[in-house]
Amino acid sequence: MNDVTGSFEEPYEYQKLLGYNVTAWAEGKATLEMPLEAKHGNRYGLPHGGVHASLLDTAMGFAGSYTGDPNAPQLVMTLSMTVQYLSRPKGKLLIAKGWRTGGGRKTYFADAELCDETGELIAKATGTFRYRSR
Repeated sequence: MNDVTGSFEEPYEYQKLLGYNVTAWAEGKATLEMPLEAKHGNRYGLPHGGVHASLLDTAMGFAGSYTGDPNAPQLVMTLSMTVQYLSRPKGKLLIAKGWRTGGGRKTYFADAELCDETGELIAKATGTFRYRSR
């Protein structure tokens, strides 16, 4: 996998902990991919719902924060997020796709879907985000 964030910013600690890569990032949209590992499991050995929520949240955050200029990053913070858990993965790779759906000067709205490489839809999310300065 090619992490396209490398040309914009270094992976941050939580990204390294989970082990996902940003594989596509453009105005209003982003895609993340993460190979499933044992560390992502709950006590039943299934991927933890918090991992799903993290990927959905991050995909929506990246979708609204693209500037195209590595010297002028746009920071955002999550104001609210709702997740619908639909099924469990059949494959070994999680793919989160987020897109900006609207908003204004200070806040924006986004949706995201989490699938695996087999096409199984695992979860969906919607969120409200606030642009912020450093």
